[in-house]
Formats: sequence, structure tokens, C-alpha cells
Amino acid sequence: MQYYIGLDVSLAETSVCVLDETGDIIREAKVNSDPADLSAFISELDIPVRLIGMETGQLSNWLYHGLREADLPIVCVESHHMSTALKAQRVKTDQNDARGIAHMMRMGWYKEVHVKSPENSRCRGLLSSRQWLVARRVDLSNQIRAHLKTFGYKMGRVHWRHNFEKRVHELLADDPGLLAAIMPMLRARAVILKEIAELEKQIRAIVRANSVCRRLMTIPGIGPMNAFAFVTAIDNPYLFRRSRDVGAFFGLTPSKYASGEIDRDGSITKCGDYLVRGFVYEAANSILAHLRRPCALQSWAQELARRSSTKKARVALARKLTVIMHRMWIDGTTFDWREPVAKATA
Repeated sequence: MQYYIGLDVSLAETSVCVLDETGDIIREAKVNSDPADLSAFISELDIPVRLIGMETGQLSNWLYHGLREADLPIVCVESHHMSTALKAQRVKTDQNDARGIAHMMRMGWYKEVHVKSPENSRCRGLLSSRQWLVARRVDLSNQIRAHLKTFGYKMGRVHWRHNFEKRVHELLADDPGLLAAIMPMLRARAVILKEIAELEKQIRAIVRANSVCRRLMTIPGIGPMNAFAFVTAIDNPYLFRRSRDVGAFFGLTPSKYASGEIDRDGSITKCGDYLVRGFVYEAANSILAHLRRPCALQSWAQELARRSSTKKARVALARKLTVIMHRMWIDGTTFDWREPVAKATA
């Protein structure tokens, strides 16, 4: 007889439910959320485990690889799909969630997700840290601007890195009281800029040593951050059967609602990695607005913008860029500026 296990993970403890192949509960328990403790508990059961399931979450990467190292058949299930299935239960508890996960494993009604390698996750951490610091830099800059506006000081258009602090000192040269209130934010902003530069230095060093990233950077508009974000988000390019599926993976395809007499397309789904989606959208905008060298991609997007709108052309070009990047990764080729768009995305 085969057995199935559901794990409902929380920070301190994990609820465990063990089912047999007929759906009867064999064992339920609370175990420390640690790979070693979970492995020991499952080994003590001394039963042939067919499948172990858990939901994606903050601890899932660590637990998944720890249980894999113990040769346990663990799968990680997409959180949205699992939460929707578990809503059928009228009472929500950790115990009931573990039961529901175990039943999903037994029936095969789950959507497994790829868990990135620890090395990839560490690289991804550099990008996430940089993005968080960039958001804080923008918040501080906006707060300083808003504070100055209250007293009638207008910053105007200044470069966020080179001229921002200088412009503040110019405006507040005769207002030492307000400058004293602004200086702590300026100092904090300077520290954040320094740390962002350090993270970018580390990322560029990794990109220089990565042949895939260097190859992707031959595409117009794709720089070190774009290539690094794409490679770390995909991790394994062979998980996709078709390159055109990558656009949907990053939420760059239209949503759809079709029910009864209603059938309409909506805006893009915006599912998947928001960092990659933002980076490729910026790259598409750069190609459309700033590219000077003739390129079939730019001509294709400009024609689409004339027939539709510039915004839709940017989104379509961003989607096409993800397809091209994946195809180049698989084929080991560099970008050919002369190649028609249809062939580049085949």
C-alpha cells in the first residue's frame, strides 16, 4: 500500500497528515519546521511514502532541498492553486490544511512548481536586495521633494544620482532650520546609494562570468540587470516546452473572461516574476524610444504602435523579448540584428 503526506508549514511548527491510498488518516502530528526533524519523523513511520506535498512559501526552498537530500519524494505546489482548493473546507485550521494537501497528493490534483537551486536563490537575493534598496531610495527622494514643496522650494528636474543632493543644498542655503530636518534623510539616501552600487558591482561580476548572461546582452536594450534577472528567474530553460510560453510565465499575455454570452480580453495577467516583467518592459521602451541602430525588432514594434498604441507595442515587444531570450539560451546563439522578427521568435 502506498502512503501520501501533506505538510502545512508555519514558521515554528509544521502540521503533518499521513494518508493511505484509500484516503484513511494514518497519522497526524506537529513537527518542528526543520528538514532534519521532518525527515526523522517520516523515517520513523517506516512506510512506503508515494508522495509528500507542501505549499510554496518562505521556508519551502529550505525544506524542499533538505527533504530531497534525505531521498524523500517531496513536491512543492503552487500556492494560488492550493489555496483555491483548500477553500472548499468550511473550517480552516493547520490540521485541516495538512489533510487537504495530503488528499491533493493522493488524487494527483495539484500543480507542481520548480524550486530553484540554493545557488540560484542566493544570486536572486542580490537582485531582491537591490530592488528593495532602490524602492527606499525613491521613497526618500520623494519625501524630500514633498517636504521642500511645503515651504515653496521646487527641486525641478535633477539627476537622481549626481545632482540631487547638490540641488537641495542650493535651495536651502538660506534656510538652515529646514536643512537640519532634511539632512538625516540625505545621509540615509547616500548610504543607500552606496549599498546599491555595491550590490550592482557584485551582480556585474556574476554576469561577466556567466556565458548565458553575456549572450543575452547582445540583444538591444538588455543590460546586466535584465539578463541576470531573467536567468535567475528561469533557472532551468528546459522546463518550457515552447519558447512562447515564457511570455505567459512572466504575466505578459492578456487575461481573458469568457462565460455565457460574455467573451472579453483584459489587460495582461501580471503573474509571475514582477522584476523580470519590469526589466523587459524598460528594455522594450528603450528599443522603441532610444535605439539608433536599425533593428527588425524596433521596426516591428513601431509598426504595431502605429496600428494600435505605444503602450500595447511596448508590452508586445517585452513579451517578444522574453521569447527571444529563452530561444537564444536554448540554442546557444547570439542576437542577429539583421534577422527578421518572425525567424528570431520561431
